[in-house]
Amino acid sequence: MFQLKNTAPVRLVRLAAVAAIYVVLTVFLPFTYEAVQFRIAEMLMLLCFYNKDYCVSLTLGCAIANLFSPFMLLDVPIGTAATLIAAVLMWKCPNIYVASLFPVITNALMVGAELTYIENTPFLMNAGFVALGEFVVVSILGVAVFRFILQRNKPFMRLIGNEKNIEKAA
Repeated sequence: MFQLKNTAPVRLVRLAAVAAIYVVLTVFLPFTYEAVQFRIAEMLMLLCFYNKDYCVSLTLGCAIANLFSPFMLLDVPIGTAATLIAAVLMWKCPNIYVASLFPVITNALMVGAELTYIENTPFLMNAGFVALGEFVVVSILGVAVFRFILQRNKPFMRLIGNEKNIEKAA
């Protein structure tokens, strides 16, 4: 069977592809720039749990996608910073369930504060809506897809460069 080695060009292509997928899923699907954000692309954040390289590609993908936001001037720095913080924490976390909560928390706090500033609406309402969307997409749907489907697929795990050597759901 043909096997890709984890060389610099292979890693670069893999990371560019993930960043591009994040951008396309964010820009072209509905409910990505609303108060309740169901960014399907946020499921990709779970890649950071398996390989630290995705912290870079997902942060870049988020920055590019936020260029299309109606709140671009604040969304690019704030939303991107929330993604970077969550991504790094996810990589350091040994448990996928706990790791899935970092995007929920960082986006709720940071994007919730951003929406409060822009729309002059209550922070707890904004943070709650952002947290709800992130929790549904990342912690429920994302964890189910990764833990019970993708994690059991050895070729997929090799393709993403699984550094934690997690291949089966316990």
